[in-house]
Amino acid sequence: MNHLPFFSLLLIATLLFTSPAATGAASLAPSPSPGTFDCESKCDKRCANAGYKERCMKYCGICCEKCDGCVPSSPYADKAECPCYRDLKNSKGKDKCP
Repeated sequence: MNHLPFFSLLLIATLLFTSPAATGAASLAPSPSPGTFDCESKCDKRCANAGYKERCMKYCGICCEKCDGCVPSSPYADKAECPCYRDLKNSKGKDKCP
């Protein structure tokens, strides 16, 4: 006796009724936790013209978090807009932030 169609139907029904979409949980975006900043969009603007955008986004994000969300406003904006961002250095003494 072949029970494959029954178990397939059971599996599909289980997935449908236990998925986050069925409970409405997937439609709600998680609220930002305290202490988080909109670093992704700020760094996206800052790194818009970067040759190595992935690397720029990585270091900009690190700097943004350390500087409480302060990131210069555009690719060519002066780092003096954010003194913390400007003053972060890597282990070789060079600018850490793009």
